[in-house]
Amino acid sequence: MKIFTCIKQVPGISDVKIDPKTNTLIREGIPSIMNPMDKNAIELALSIKEERGAEIIAISMGPPQAENVLLEALSMGADKAYLLTDRAFAGADTLATSHALALGIKKILKDSDSNEKYMVICGTQAIDGDTAQVGPELAEDLDIPQITYVQKFELKGDDKVIAERAFRSEEIVVIETKLPVLISVLKEINTPRFPSMLGIVNAYKKKKVVFLDAEALKAEKAYIGLTGSKTEVFKIFIPERKGEHVKLTGTIEEMVKTLCQNLKEDKIF
Repeated sequence: MKIFTCIKQVPGISDVKIDPKTNTLIREGIPSIMNPMDKNAIELALSIKEERGAEIIAISMGPPQAENVLLEALSMGADKAYLLTDRAFAGADTLATSHALALGIKKILKDSDSNEKYMVICGTQAIDGDTAQVGPELAEDLDIPQITYVQKFELKGDDKVIAERAFRSEEIVVIETKLPVLISVLKEINTPRFPSMLGIVNAYKKKKVVFLDAEALKAEKAYIGLTGSKTEVFKIFIPERKGEHVKLTGTIEEMVKTLCQNLKEDKIF
């Protein structure tokens, strides 16, 4: 079984820069990190591999510097890593991004055993966009079932998937389906492991990130990058901090009373 984990590099600083022409984040030349929930996706893939055996394939779309987060995925235990990188992919919205990722997954499956069972695991959302759209759109492009907002997962038998999905504020829905499937996970599902020293050494000396461009994916220009993006960003900005911190003092009873009064004045409840 193959497990694809979708990885995204996100800005590692709060002071981001914005391209005034395209209204997109300028990612080149700034520190980047792996999107936190994508680490939960890798951790789930690793736990499945340890229990059932599987090949974990990390895949990402981004500029060449995104290789760093894929090397981190390899150091955590992923077996292979692919970076979809090409100027033609630049400026992609969630739809164009999911299409490129789908092309990458389809190519990898075609180049190997197309009959092998597989699943795709994504973090529910990225901290730089917070849309939670790429996972569902990717599932639609791959034409496979999807289960989003997963906080508990179980694989039974050869291909039966049982997942607990967060629904509304205090409700949980249990969903069953069969492979292939895409699931997007919440941070509550597990605690990601830290890369071991051996894992880091192997990632940099024995493994490598495979680069794929638009031509390798046979991507049509009309469906990738800015051209393939169906949404347009009207405005993007960094929110200004409002208000000041309030430090409560006194006994517990006095602090609780003051807090409740402040919340009422701010019309929180």
